[in-house]
Amino acid sequence: MAVRALVLTGFGINCDHETADAFTRAGAVAERVHLNHLVAAPERFEAFHILAIPGGFSFGDDVASGRILANRLRYKLGGPLQAFIASGKLAIGICNGFQVMVKLGMLPYFDGAFSQEVTLAGNDSNRYEDRWVHLAVNAASPCVWTRGLEAIETPVRHGEGKFIPRDAATLARLEAQGQVVVRYATADRAPAGGVYPINPNGAIGDIAGICDPSGRLFGLMPHPEAYLDRTNHPQWTRKALPAEGSGLRLFRNAVAYARERLV
Repeated sequence: MAVRALVLTGFGINCDHETADAFTRAGAVAERVHLNHLVAAPERFEAFHILAIPGGFSFGDDVASGRILANRLRYKLGGPLQAFIASGKLAIGICNGFQVMVKLGMLPYFDGAFSQEVTLAGNDSNRYEDRWVHLAVNAASPCVWTRGLEAIETPVRHGEGKFIPRDAATLARLEAQGQVVVRYATADRAPAGGVYPINPNGAIGDIAGICDPSGRLFGLMPHPEAYLDRTNHPQWTRKALPAEGSGLRLFRNAVAYARERLV
C-alpha cells in the first residue's frame, strides 16, 4: 500500500501544487483536497497518512494570517484532526500553514490538546520578505521531517513570520523538549543572532520552525517545497549544486517514516 498525503487546498491556499509535487517526488501518492470536501466528509482523513497545510493567503489573511482557516479547522474538523494525530500520523504546515497550526493550537501541542501557546506576528521590517535563507537544524529535536539534516537552504515569503512564544516559560519548554527544529542562521550554520536579513523577521531565538513533542507534527515559515530541484535555486546557473534541492529531503523523511510505521 502506498503512503498517501492529503494536501489541503481552497480559499486562498496557493502552494498546494508545489507541495503535492514534493510528496509525489518523495514517493507518496498526493491528493489535493478542498477544505469544503473535508468538512462535508471528514471520514476522508482516515485514508491518508500525512496532512499538509500549504502556504498562501488563506481567506485573504483577514483578521490575522491563518486565523480564519484555523478557526474553520477547529470548529468544523477539530475531532477528526485530533483522531488523525492520535493515530500516529504526520502533519506539516508551511508558511501560512504554520500560522494556521499555531493559531489552531496544533503546535506546539504540549499536552495533547489544541491550545495556542505561540504566535507569528508582523515582520520587524514592517514589510513582506521574499528572500532565500539558511536554516540550522537542531540535531537533538525529535522531528521526523528533519532527520539526518544539518542545514537547509530555502526561501521565505511572508509578511507575518516573527515567532513569539506566549512567555519565557513557553520558550523554555520548547527548548527543553527539543521542539525548536530549525533556526535562521548563516551559510555556515552560525546563529543569526536576530541580525536582519539573516533572520528575516525578527523571530525570537531565530526560530523558523517547531514540532510537537512526538516530532510528527512540524511547522515552519520557510518554503521547503520551493527548493526541490537545482533549477529552483537563484544561482543554479552560477554554482555547482546537487540535482535535488535540500527542501525535498524533508518530504522524503516523512514518506519514509510513514511507509515504515503506518502503511
